[in-house]
Amino acid sequence: MWNAPTEKQLAKIPPLYSTEEQEIAEKKVLMHFFLNSCDWYVTEYNPGARLFFGFAILNGDLINAEWGCVSLDELLSLKSGMNVNGKIFPNCIEVDRDLHWAVRKASEVERIVKANGIF
Repeated sequence: MWNAPTEKQLAKIPPLYSTEEQEIAEKKVLMHFFLNSCDWYVTEYNPGARLFFGFAILNGDLINAEWGCVSLDELLSLKSGMNVNGKIFPNCIEVDRDLHWAVRKASEVERIVKANGIF
């Protein structure tokens, strides 16, 4: 993973289930990860299980995007190939953490709203 979060950064994310009483629209999205047309928006984290809770949009599919859990270790291991002028470069693109991400409510994240992730 490019720009993997540090333990100090992960410690700032609320524990898993700690915001479950909060309206979905009000949940704070603290980190954003992406790879090709996949996006993961993180709202909670369990350090023991290394598990995030948040909103996932896979392969740009806004219809089947959903709230749920994803493993940090899984994100760390995901890689994608690239085709350059017909030549295949396997596993050369990794998940990246958005370094320009500003914390905001889920209702303020355009892609979550477009995917009907606010209900």
